[in-house]
Amino acid sequence: MADITLYTTSWCPYCLRAKRLLHDQGLEYEEIDLDGEPGFRDRLVELTGRWTVPQILIDGEPIGGYDELAQLARSGRLAELVA
Repeated sequence: MADITLYTTSWCPYCLRAKRLLHDQGLEYEEIDLDGEPGFRDRLVELTGRWTVPQILIDGEPIGGYDELAQLARSGRLAELVA
């Protein structure tokens, strides 16, 4: 199974949706809560090239945010990526 890392904040509704989608798919993930990090957007840009949350990485590769995760799930590609 692939390693899934989810960068989130507590105030982000898309973060909640991403966590729910992963949970509903039966996928385990590591959540990194960025609430206590004032420069978290700089960190995200370094890791993913994007500054918004959530940011999701599968086996260290950035796939994007909630919209991209949901599209992968709808298309069946998420199951392929995490297998």
